[in-house]
Amino acid sequence: MALLVHLKTIRDLRGKGDRIAKVTFRGLSLYTHVLENCEDEARFDETFRWPIASRVDENEMLEVQVFNYSKVFTNRVIGTFKMVLQKVAEEGQLEVTDTLIDDNNTAIRASVTIYIKYTTVDGTVGVWSDGEFLDIPGDPEGTFQFETDSLLSGHSQGSGVSQGRSIHGIPTFRKAGKGVFSAMKLGKTKSSKDDHKKDEPAILDMEDLNRKAMRLGGVGALDPDCISLASVTAVTTNVSNKRSKPDIKMEPSSGRPVDYQISITVVEARQLVGLNMDPVVCVEIGDDKKYTSMKESTNCPYYNEYFVFDFHVPPDVMFDKILKLSVIHSKNLLRSGTLVGTFKLDVGTVYSQPEHQFYHKWATLSDPDDITAGCKGYIKCDIAVVGKGDNIKTPHKANETDEDDIEGNLLLPEGVPLERQWARFYVKIYRAEGLPKMNTSIMANVKKAFIGENRDLVDPYVQVLFAGQRGKTSVQKSSYEPIWNEQVVFTEMFPPLCKRMKVQIRDSDKVNDVAIGTHFIDLRKIANDGDKGFLPTMGPAWVNMYGSTRQYTLMDEHQDLNEGLGEGVSFRARLLISVAVEILDTTSTEIVSSTEVQVEPVSNISESVTGKIEEFFLFGSFLEATMIDRKIGDKPISFEVTIGNYGNQIDGVSKPSAAKKKKKEGGGGGGGESDEEESELIQQNSSEDEADDNGDLVSVSSSPPMKPVITDRNYFHLPYFEKKPCIYIKSWWQDQRRRLYNSNIMDKIADKLEEGLNDVQEIIKTETAYPERRLRGVLEELSTGCNRFVTLANKDQNQAGRTKLDKERLKSCMREMESMGQQAKLIRSQVKRNTVRDKLKMVQNFLHRLRFLADEPQHSIPDVFIWMMSSNKRIAYARIPSKDILYSIVDEETGKDCGKVKAVFLRLPGKKGFGPAGWTVQAKMEMYLWLGLNKQRKDFLSGLPNGFEENKAPRTGSCLQSLPPISLVYNMKQVFQLRAHMYQARSLFAADSSGLSDPFARVFFSTHSQVTEVLSETLCPTWDQLLVFDDVELFGEAGELRDDPPIIVVEVYDQDTVGKAEFIGRTFAKPITKMCDEHYGPPRFPPQLEYYQIYRGNSTAGDLLAAFELLQIGQGGRAELPAINGPTDSDRGPILPVPMGIRPVLSRYRIEVLFWGLRDLKRVNLAQVDRPRVDIECAGRGVQSALIVNFKKNPNFSTLVKWFEVDLPENELLHPPLNIRVVDCRAFGRYTLVGSHAVTSLRRFIYSPPDKTQNNWASAARLMNGYMVLTNGGSQSRPSSLYSRTLPRTLSHPTGDVIVNMDANPSVRKMDTVVKLDASSDAVIKVDVNEEEKEEKKKKKKKKKGEVEEDDETDERMLDWWSKYFASIETLMEILRAQEAALAEAEEREEQEIAAEGADIKPDDLPVKGSKGKEKSRDKSRNKDKKKSHHAGEGTEKRPSKPKVNELLVYNKELEAEYDNFEDWLHTFNLYRGKAGDDDEAALDDDRIVGRFKGSMCMYKLPLSEEITREAGFDPNMGMFQSIPHNDPINVLVRVFVVRATDLHPADVNGKADPYVVIKLGKSELKDKENYISKQLNPVFGKAFDMEATFPMESMLTVSVYDWDLVGTDDLIGETKIDLENRYYSKHRATCGIANNYSVHGYNMWRDPMKPSQILAKLCKEGKLDGPHYGPGGRVKVANRIFMGATEIEDETGLKKQTDEHLALTVLKHWEEIPRVGCKLIPEHVETRPLFHPEKPGIEQGRIEMWVDMFPMDMPAPGPAIDISPRKPKNFELRVIIWNTDDVVLEDDAFMTGEKMSDIYVKGWLKGQQEDKQDTDVHYHSLTGEGNFNWRFVFPFDYLMAEEKIVISKKESMFSWDETEYKIPARLTLQVWDADHFSADDFLGAIELDLNRFPRGAKTAKQCSIGMVQNEAELPCISIFKQKRVKGWWPFVARDENDEMELTGKVEAELHLMSAEEAEKSPVGLGRNEPDPLEKPNRPNTSLSWLLSPMHVVCILAWRQYKLHCVLLLGAVLGLLFLGLLFFSMPSALSNKIFNIAG
Repeated sequence: MALLVHLKTIRDLRGKGDRIAKVTFRGLSLYTHVLENCEDEARFDETFRWPIASRVDENEMLEVQVFNYSKVFTNRVIGTFKMVLQKVAEEGQLEVTDTLIDDNNTAIRASVTIYIKYTTVDGTVGVWSDGEFLDIPGDPEGTFQFETDSLLSGHSQGSGVSQGRSIHGIPTFRKAGKGVFSAMKLGKTKSSKDDHKKDEPAILDMEDLNRKAMRLGGVGALDPDCISLASVTAVTTNVSNKRSKPDIKMEPSSGRPVDYQISITVVEARQLVGLNMDPVVCVEIGDDKKYTSMKESTNCPYYNEYFVFDFHVPPDVMFDKILKLSVIHSKNLLRSGTLVGTFKLDVGTVYSQPEHQFYHKWATLSDPDDITAGCKGYIKCDIAVVGKGDNIKTPHKANETDEDDIEGNLLLPEGVPLERQWARFYVKIYRAEGLPKMNTSIMANVKKAFIGENRDLVDPYVQVLFAGQRGKTSVQKSSYEPIWNEQVVFTEMFPPLCKRMKVQIRDSDKVNDVAIGTHFIDLRKIANDGDKGFLPTMGPAWVNMYGSTRQYTLMDEHQDLNEGLGEGVSFRARLLISVAVEILDTTSTEIVSSTEVQVEPVSNISESVTGKIEEFFLFGSFLEATMIDRKIGDKPISFEVTIGNYGNQIDGVSKPSAAKKKKKEGGGGGGGESDEEESELIQQNSSEDEADDNGDLVSVSSSPPMKPVITDRNYFHLPYFEKKPCIYIKSWWQDQRRRLYNSNIMDKIADKLEEGLNDVQEIIKTETAYPERRLRGVLEELSTGCNRFVTLANKDQNQAGRTKLDKERLKSCMREMESMGQQAKLIRSQVKRNTVRDKLKMVQNFLHRLRFLADEPQHSIPDVFIWMMSSNKRIAYARIPSKDILYSIVDEETGKDCGKVKAVFLRLPGKKGFGPAGWTVQAKMEMYLWLGLNKQRKDFLSGLPNGFEENKAPRTGSCLQSLPPISLVYNMKQVFQLRAHMYQARSLFAADSSGLSDPFARVFFSTHSQVTEVLSETLCPTWDQLLVFDDVELFGEAGELRDDPPIIVVEVYDQDTVGKAEFIGRTFAKPITKMCDEHYGPPRFPPQLEYYQIYRGNSTAGDLLAAFELLQIGQGGRAELPAINGPTDSDRGPILPVPMGIRPVLSRYRIEVLFWGLRDLKRVNLAQVDRPRVDIECAGRGVQSALIVNFKKNPNFSTLVKWFEVDLPENELLHPPLNIRVVDCRAFGRYTLVGSHAVTSLRRFIYSPPDKTQNNWASAARLMNGYMVLTNGGSQSRPSSLYSRTLPRTLSHPTGDVIVNMDANPSVRKMDTVVKLDASSDAVIKVDVNEEEKEEKKKKKKKKKGEVEEDDETDERMLDWWSKYFASIETLMEILRAQEAALAEAEEREEQEIAAEGADIKPDDLPVKGSKGKEKSRDKSRNKDKKKSHHAGEGTEKRPSKPKVNELLVYNKELEAEYDNFEDWLHTFNLYRGKAGDDDEAALDDDRIVGRFKGSMCMYKLPLSEEITREAGFDPNMGMFQSIPHNDPINVLVRVFVVRATDLHPADVNGKADPYVVIKLGKSELKDKENYISKQLNPVFGKAFDMEATFPMESMLTVSVYDWDLVGTDDLIGETKIDLENRYYSKHRATCGIANNYSVHGYNMWRDPMKPSQILAKLCKEGKLDGPHYGPGGRVKVANRIFMGATEIEDETGLKKQTDEHLALTVLKHWEEIPRVGCKLIPEHVETRPLFHPEKPGIEQGRIEMWVDMFPMDMPAPGPAIDISPRKPKNFELRVIIWNTDDVVLEDDAFMTGEKMSDIYVKGWLKGQQEDKQDTDVHYHSLTGEGNFNWRFVFPFDYLMAEEKIVISKKESMFSWDETEYKIPARLTLQVWDADHFSADDFLGAIELDLNRFPRGAKTAKQCSIGMVQNEAELPCISIFKQKRVKGWWPFVARDENDEMELTGKVEAELHLMSAEEAEKSPVGLGRNEPDPLEKPNRPNTSLSWLLSPMHVVCILAWRQYKLHCVLLLGAVLGLLFLGLLFFSMPSALSNKIFNIAG
């Protein structure tokens, strides 16, 4: 559906002026172009088209507004016309003339004439012919033009106007069918006032944009925003409506193996769950496993072990590998140990991180067997994945803080929540269709003979791999259409850190299961983690699987394709699956706690779930088949097109169920054949007359075989001429077109955006005008496109088969596109000249986002394959995504190649397609394809070039007219002459062993081809040749061919004397066409030369500079063609040069060449190079250097400067390359080529005279310096403006002088504590003191490591070079942190701006995907930065109390990278010889380097102004190279300081190395083998090496690190090379770094033999500067600069002396501010250089920190080298007295009473010294948890103060040759145990104290709580190294069953630290022994043993427990005794009484 409005004219306007009109419908406004100087009539004659998705309502309005256009002010409305579209909706078309109304709704005189047409899909309204009103009368020149094609327009055209667009502008739209939708106007058009200039060459000359527009479009002028630069291959910008853009890259990039290195450092583990463990960490990648050493009895082991895994696999395989970290408890040789927990992620997740690494992050461990258990501990590790050429920036490793915020540094990608939950991933496998045979037919026949039935030859099952686990369905025996209905259930953390799920159909086989097809599900594409996101969900949907061809062979050479590697070349099967995720509630009781994969049955689903089955129709026509490889040219060739299994004649075995369904519906029409027979029919689909159910269509899937005809020596073509064969296939698929439509809309927006961005980059690269305008245009198009998507995608038709993912994806895409549109609008308003690059990066992100969104995860229609067949064999193929050729009635939804002619290049399948074989074209097809619903097929021919008749298959039947043609016969033929102006190529691929090529170009057009001449031995041929193709016949309408000429293919070859010419590369071009009735003249003719990128596979192989024109030969024959007027070179014979007007305009240039010398020339043909010479050539002219008589003795040239004059194009971009060749002059006048180098761009050598207008040097220097500070991270000097405020006002100084105050310590106000990072740094942080004090009151934070030695280092004599080094690293870290914080802040500010300005967006919609997590992590990092700045503040507040440590500069890269390779005047050109490698990267080029030429060039236009030559001291012999030193040999003392190496690649089996340093310079070599460092990957060398060298003979310094081996040769780990000569001669003075401060003694002693004042005097003299003049008051004047500084110095005795050295040093530190000669001088520094191994190019093998000093031998000798030997650890003794314990948990039950008690003892050791464990004696039977010990432990240890590490040297095992040194944090572990006699002792609790920072002990046991461990960070901490002695109570803790910390006891201990000397003076004994014995503890008697006095113990126990009972019992016993006695004695007493009485 579409509404077309043709705005004809507006009459009766008042006055004269520029007019513009705007037409608005449904809120979308389209603009006309500007009509200049109109009087009463404005004749616009423009057509606008709105493709519409819903019917036009009769109440809708159309509005036309006419404006007076103004370039400066806003446009003023003249009048408006509005109309209701009721009549249009009813009748379909209408012409109206009506008056306009003004703002007050009153009619004015002016009237408008418009014509409106409305068309619907079903044609119910206004049936009309396309061209009815589009031919505009009276407009032969087409004076109108659309501003910008819509982003969504049906033809993927250049963002401006393509060369193919007509002068009759409108007909283009007629031909587009329903193609063009003109978007919002981007800007006001400019007038074409510069027409008088347009015949000059204007290629890429953006100053006159109008002219460019004229040339490109041939129509009225365009706004610069809309212009597309054609210098990117013309084809990319010049694509017309009927032709699609060809794919220039030929080779599939995936599938080729690449080198990868994964390095993992396991630093430590913390909080491991379990008691008293012996943990080992296992690192597993794929099948490779490596283990750390075992650490005994600890829950927080420290490893710091480094592992490296090397892989050589394709990227996809690498990124899918699972990296698994597991902790295993007590693993040894005999037992595998018990698993504590694991952590998994895939390698791709690591690679997608910034810098491809996680650094110092904590991995959370979980138990795969018990998902309810929670976190099992943390491992701190670094993981980095390095591919070839990746540079990993290793953050500096010194002085890390051990106490780490675990929660804030979890090993998770940005945006992933910190707490991940367990989830179930359900992958449901329903059924599959269309499986291929997986067995031979012989086997089938054998089976048939035995079993008697014909079975399907495949036994499929499905295997799903996810997160390292594998699940399989059952095997369905013998079934091409297996039905499984099973689900595979994975249990994994969510969100998972594994991105892809691999689903594979496999064939079960007795011997070996084989993959049938593989599909990867990317979880990021089926989920959205935003606020309104959704969990991963997919389907039920069919996924199509592609792989090798379907014929079964025993050894399938393309089996890799079935495994998912590389691009599949054939449809294999399709599988119906769905994916769902359910988050688990781990607290529920029913949950299965294991993560084992489960397979369960699921219920069947109905067929309709996946969508309604529709009949699709695919039509294709072969318009041309050329460039057929000659190997297959001798047999007839046919082409077969397949979609799924439809159309496959050879091996399409099975039949999709859709066909069955169709058959059932059709009532079995086909004569009642069996299912199987019908299946055969449908599959065969060949041109036999197979009747379809309804008798309406026969499928023809292949072209008739035809024998090829020779084109030239390499290629054949098929003689189709006017008869073009066609194919058509009917197929049935679920109708899921909506998915593809949405994808197409986004793809088109992305294509348009990419094209626009290419333009912007090209404009920036060529430094032409106004890139910001073009970028604004691009953004305008983007926002329009996004809005358009939202309106189009909203149509929610076709409810059948819509899955949850479809609905959710649509919502999220719409949200995202809406927000992208708004952001684009916002960014557009922010684009300024200076922000173009930044904004460009942001827009690049939009592009990635769009491409990601456009990739539809749920398939629908399979891709289309085109196969070239010869003798029934498949030779070469092309694969075309079905979405690209899918038809829709809405233009934007149509595939980009649907209904268009596309150049398709066929290539070899699978691995054959890699490398050179894959680059040669097997065949080039011009193809037309159309795919759509069968019921929509009436338009399927509409996009073909016009002028054909259909030729249909002869058949009986009534419905003949509906049949598609089997061939097209073109009766319209045009004859053309093609002129190919082949001017030049540059930077070609080196195809010969000489390192050069003998290139010639072959130009193909249609069925013709011609070649240029061969130019020998060059990579930059200037052919300057015109190739004329006469009588080229093209079929079709003349007008169409003018706009749509076929493409030209240019192939460049290297001519070899023997054998076939070798392919170098290929490019495409479009000719500019002239019809016979057109004038040959500006603006389109003559055509301009343009650059075309040459591709070789996927990599670029140079550029071609050429122009192509296609001229129609009319009735009068060739005589009427424009004459070829070129310079006639009689000597070139028949070769025609490029004619005048096309060849560039030349000017006379002089090129001066500085010949310095040659270096490191390798042998040529085994002979050494002895007498080399350099030949320089440019554009046919050149100069030769002097001959080097003896290369060994002196490789420098005797004559330094020579020059030559040459005619070069005025346009710099067209300058030819300059060739440098080195030849060796042998005896008898023979010359041998040694090597060559092509300087492709002379731009950097063009001399520009100094600008005399720039007088204000001060401001220039200041600006420049400010910029340097920004770019170099604040490490540069401060701009003088910072200081100007503090200048004393009283000073008087001459005008023009700039005073720079260099006060080293600016006064600090109390309010702002200034944190000064570095004396020369620009980064000054202000910290609010009050806030800081508050912070300190709250919690005393630990201090920075640099201060650890605060007490020890107060004495200047205690400081050494390492103090300086560590202080500098601290500064580097601060600067890096400040930069990161600033970057984060800037990003945030930008996002906030976007959010603020786009406030109409709902706040929750705004952030693009994953914002929540990002915000969290950002907050966290912000808090961290705050904390860090407070630390810094605290530290530096106290710093003034101690002397400031002088610093040097630590560069975390090579010095060369910082100072532009020291090529300030002397350049190094690598000389190449040998054939270039075919690897994608240029890394292999290093092997081809055969030497280096040192020199330079200077080029300038003649004549040169005389001012330069008149300058004083001008030496005419030296030309522009004045004041350069002489190149005589010079003797130099080279001093190499090697500080340390980090992250070395392991070289031994044990995962370690024994590194030592080797230094090579020339022939001398220093090996430090005897000082190798055992088993260390981060060795500290601390060595200085002195060598003498003679430049230039010995100038390349190689520093290598070797691995020492006891047996065999030592292995190279890595090496780095430094060119000392360039450093020595550089103006940056890289001989000896300038220190920050000048001292005459101590650790910071000045080490240059020249003092600062001498250096300054020398520099002033060399630069011819006035000065230095030292004045009173600490001032010095150099040129017009005045510097200020200190004037006193202290010597060793402490006396102060006057000196100028500080002043001179101040000037040197700010030398870049000196006018004219200033440049940054190199400071005292340490550089970090990567180490590389020649066998693993491009992959870092570690880094080395070092620096080099050089001192000329003819100067005073320097002092001895400074001592940087590693600090020796200091010997300490830690004495720990365990006094008492309390509240220890009672573990045992008493033997008789069952009472709780414990036999307590305490163990202690220092971390890393577990073998030196010490135990107290046992306090038996403690019933209260109290224990008394008075026991002393004594731990001697070696300690490195600076690094806060204990140094341990011990043998790793009994087989080790020598001791290994370990550095371990100083941590004391105390444990409390319960002693058992007969079983193992029970562990009760432990505490680990970091001796550098641990909480102060509580004064009493009551005050001691578990909080001292849990809230350690908030408590005041102390260091034993400062306190020396400390006593108190500390808690013992352990984890309970719920994994929570609990208090298990308290210990009273005293820690006393003594140095070894002090300990020797006052020795003590262990335990309670002499000397200085401790008294025995006063233990209660209960602690006596049971065995000695059991009764005693029982009594005491009984008394204690039953005190009251005992008393009562005793009373009762006594009472009973009394009663007993009473009764006993009562009778006798009575009797006595009686008898006594009686007696």
